[in-house]
Amino acid sequence: MVLIGVLLAIVKWEMPLRFGHWFWANSIFWLMVKKVHIIGKENIRPDKNYILVVNHSSIYDIPAILTIIPRLAFIGKEYLIKIPIFGSLLSRTDYIPIDRNDYVKARQSISQSIEKAKSLTIAIFPEGTRTLDGRIGIFKKGFVHIFWGTSLDVLPVTLNGLYELKPKTRFNIERKWPVEAVIHPPIPNEDLIKMTDAEIVEKVRSVVLTSHKIYQPNGRYTLEGSKNAE
Repeated sequence: MVLIGVLLAIVKWEMPLRFGHWFWANSIFWLMVKKVHIIGKENIRPDKNYILVVNHSSIYDIPAILTIIPRLAFIGKEYLIKIPIFGSLLSRTDYIPIDRNDYVKARQSISQSIEKAKSLTIAIFPEGTRTLDGRIGIFKKGFVHIFWGTSLDVLPVTLNGLYELKPKTRFNIERKWPVEAVIHPPIPNEDLIKMTDAEIVEKVRSVVLTSHKIYQPNGRYTLEGSKNAE
């Protein structure tokens, strides 16, 4: 499937490539006899682009997002484009590698993201890496730099159940818990431009937190953003 994706990317067949992304993402979950339950899909306008900000908990986060919006530009770690075959697919699509340890390269990635935002939704994991304990970490302000260079609204998305499915610290897959993506109402650009960088980061993170579920061994959960969450 990845090889087919590379061929489609080379010839730049837009509709087949979009379908290929969607099919690839869904097939991963189909093979696990899982389904991504999408909540709030009505909050996405198909004629608009966004800065999509999402929590990062599993290697399956990218496929989960592609089941919602199969054509977007992901910002991610540079090492992924070095993976044989898969890296070729990423480099020929709209993946934007970023090296956080190199300031010049990082700025170039931000500029590239701003340029792509003219035609695509930009997706970013502001935590920078997958959570180790299932809780949402501190958001870095890389997405804020992109925000200031565009006129896009910010679209917060909360992923649930993917940490329980396959966390960074476990090799095997556990299919007990449901997987869902909660699409929150977009935060208008005109509201955020009145805030400081720190306020924008905190505002977006607080929205993502409101629907983030921490599952217990008995199958119940608490909302991390609630006052009752421990």
